[in-house]
Amino acid sequence: MGKTLIEIKRTLDENVGKRVTIKANGGRRKTIERSGLLEGTYPSVFIIKLDQDANAFERVSYSYTDVLTDTVQLSLPEEETATESV
Repeated sequence: MGKTLIEIKRTLDENVGKRVTIKANGGRRKTIERSGLLEGTYPSVFIIKLDQDANAFERVSYSYTDVLTDTVQLSLPEEETATESV
């Protein structure tokens, strides 16, 4: 059984300021993987400040629905005991 939007937001709220890795659908069967800091959570979206050297832009935002529907997969590297994903 998957998580609810509230559970996803709560998990992200607890991890603001920590490093995260994102796997997002880039279209045309591409998967984009990026890492950075979870900068903030808001009522409908969360923002990740990307590592500067590896990315052309500074920040990306995704909705909690993106995580719920597996359009975006987030992992918290510090807590990867059994591939802990949000």
